[in-house]
Formats: sequence, C-alpha cells, structure tokens
Amino acid sequence: MKSVLDSDLPNLVQLDVSTLAGVLAERLLKYVPYLDKVFFANSGAECVEAAIKFARGATGRPGIVYCAHAFHGLSYGALSLTDDPNFRSGFEPLLPGCTSIPFNDLAALEQALSSRQVAAFIVEPIQGKGVNLPTDEFLPGAAALCRKYGTLMIADEIQTGMGRTGRFLAVEHWNVEPDMVLLAKALSGGHVPVGALLTRKNVFDKIFNQMDRAVVHGSTFAKNDLAMAAGIATLEVLESEKLVEAAAKRGAELRLALTRMVPGYELLKEVRGKGLMIGVEFGPPKSLRLKASWNVLETANKGLFCQLITVPLFKDHKILTQVSGHGSHTIKLLPAADHHRGGLPLDRDGVRFRHRLQPQGSRRDLVAGQDTGRQRHPQIGVSWTSRFACPAIALYRESSRIIAAPFSAIIAVGVLVFPEVIVGITEASITRSPAMP
Repeated sequence: MKSVLDSDLPNLVQLDVSTLAGVLAERLLKYVPYLDKVFFANSGAECVEAAIKFARGATGRPGIVYCAHAFHGLSYGALSLTDDPNFRSGFEPLLPGCTSIPFNDLAALEQALSSRQVAAFIVEPIQGKGVNLPTDEFLPGAAALCRKYGTLMIADEIQTGMGRTGRFLAVEHWNVEPDMVLLAKALSGGHVPVGALLTRKNVFDKIFNQMDRAVVHGSTFAKNDLAMAAGIATLEVLESEKLVEAAAKRGAELRLALTRMVPGYELLKEVRGKGLMIGVEFGPPKSLRLKASWNVLETANKGLFCQLITVPLFKDHKILTQVSGHGSHTIKLLPAADHHRGGLPLDRDGVRFRHRLQPQGSRRDLVAGQDTGRQRHPQIGVSWTSRFACPAIALYRESSRIIAAPFSAIIAVGVLVFPEVIVGITEASITRSPAMP
C-alpha cells in the first residue's frame, strides 16, 4: 500500500482502466471460478444497490425477494431488503417490488418466484442478525428454484465472505454457485472502504452492452488505487498465513469449547456458527430467582439481557462482542481472522479454560501455569488474578445462593464464557458448575 502511495500514479480518472483494479479482479475470480466479471464499489451497501440494478437490468423483471431477519444495508435500495422495522420506520415507502419470505422456507420461495416476475433472490448464507444458519437443503434448493424460474441468485457475502466461515465464501459449505457474490468489509483488511460485486458475463454484458451505456452505473471513488492495493494485500495475507484454514480450525475449537459449557449453565441455550462467525444464544432460566430477573429485563426491553453482558465484557475484560440484532438473545463473536497469532492455549477438548475445581470455601488459581495463592472474593466467587481475571460464577446451581441481587446474577453471566477464548487472554480463570463434564 505504501508503494502505491509513493508511486503517485494517475488515480480516479473516470475513463481510466486501473491496472490494480484488473489485478484485484483477476485474483478474486480465482476464488470464484464460475463467475467472470467484477464491479468495484466503496461499501457493502453500494454493492447491494448495484446488484439490484444489475438484476433488474439483466432480467427485465421488477421483483426482488429477500429473507426475514435479513440485513443488507441502510441506503434506500438495501434498506428495502432489510427486514427490521427499527431501521425501516420513518423512511417508508421504500423500493416497490421487494418481497420478504421466511428464512429456510423453500415453499415460500417457490411461491414468490412462480410469478416469473422476480429478478433476483438475495440471501445471506448465514444471517448476521442472529447468526442463523440455513438448513442443508435451503441454499441448494434455492439455487435450483432460481434456475427453474429464471431468477438470479445473489449471495450477500459481505459479512460471511473472505474466509470468515472457514471457506473463502460461506456458500461453499453447501456447494452453491450463485449468479452474483457481494464482498466488502474484510476485503481491504479494514483499512480502506471497498466493495466488490462478482457476477456472470451474461449479466454484466446486459448492463454495459454498448459504448453509450458504459456509464449507466458507477461510483466516483470505486477502483481507487489505495483500495485496490489494500484488497490485493489482503488476499496475499489470507493466502500466505493460511487464514481461511485457520478460521475453520480455530472456529471449530471455539464452538466445541463453548458448546461443552451449555449443559452447565442454565442461561446458555445454544452455540452455533461456522468458522469464526459464532452465535451464543441465551434463553430463559428455570430457577425461580433467575427467572424473575429475566422476566423483569424482558418486560423492560426485549434483548436487554445481552446488553448487560456485552458492556462489562468490554469495559472490564477488554473483550469486544456484539448483540446480534434488536431484541436478540444472541451474542455474536467475530474474532479477527489473524487472532491465532496470540496463541489460543489448546488441549484435546479444544480451548483450555485453565480452571481448577476446589471446595466452595477457598481455592488457588492456576494462572499461566503458576499457583498465585490468591483467595477468591468471599461473596461472589471472583478470582482477581489479573486485570483480566474473570468472575467465576457457576450459574446453574450456585448463582441464586452466592449472588444476593437478582440483577447481579444477570450481569454476572456475561463473563462466564469468553475471556480467554476470543482474544487469547491466558491469564483468565474460570470455575465450572458442578454440572459440567
């Protein structure tokens, strides 16, 4: 990137054909050999807008079908395909001809496509809002229905692509070959705004089919040298450091470790995802005291529980997580693709949480292989072994006994799982519930 800046090449000449754009396009298409052309933009939302225009222009049809709980962006076209009233309210009416179907519902998709007025079906292979995975039949079935009814299939890989799920594209998990693939976010390694729409030649040629239509769609800063260089550098790092393979391996280990904890904590409901895109879902507890606290929070604001986890995780433990959507009970984990550099401590079960089960009255902590001799807090079972130390609260059987205030119990669950796992902090200490295997 520095060499590109230092070279001071002509840049952003609107009639220019950028050499770096050609190089990046060629390298991207090597990962997606069934597609032929690349259109560059500045963001994921711009890619979605381009996809809508390309689909309508190539098919001559007005309709776009998308899935419930989808998120495709906040510009007007993209917002029309985003199924969330929190984003849509106040900005309607939006783009006409856009129809929502339930995720994983092939019957509903076929009903929508059977009119033969649908230009495209756009779908996130794994939905970012909720980390919702498709059934094994959904994406292959959707691709078959699109071919049957002459509809283009668009894979929104803006969050799932670039190796996030352990494959370069998430659709590879289901052997699906869409007509368009949208990439952004990680394409520049987070350094420069950039997006890319990959598509088939017959689609591209119907949009830019003659000289006077060469400018029917474009973007002022698309293909700028800095963005193209950042994209090339990102692909080189993905390859040289084998980050896609690392995401698959580390993600599997992380999901295994978290899944093994579910039986021991009654507020943990499910762990799901692929690669380093993981959702940890919480659910209503069974014990009366925790259930009362849960109900109070749900009455105040659905999904507030997860906010009470993410805030102390970041503030007290420097662990960045995200609630996966409005009113959601799922926290989303998106560790950096190169997080393995810090070295997760592993054992045969996946991630080693460095715990030692000891009697309730006192215990010593094993921190980085050393016995610190420090006593835990007598009231809430917190082991202050370092500034990243994790409050060791076993919620299934112990929380109602050792936490006096119900809200403290709700907040305390937030630091059950994550400290060492996500960012490789090796000085955390976690106590299991007696129910843990």
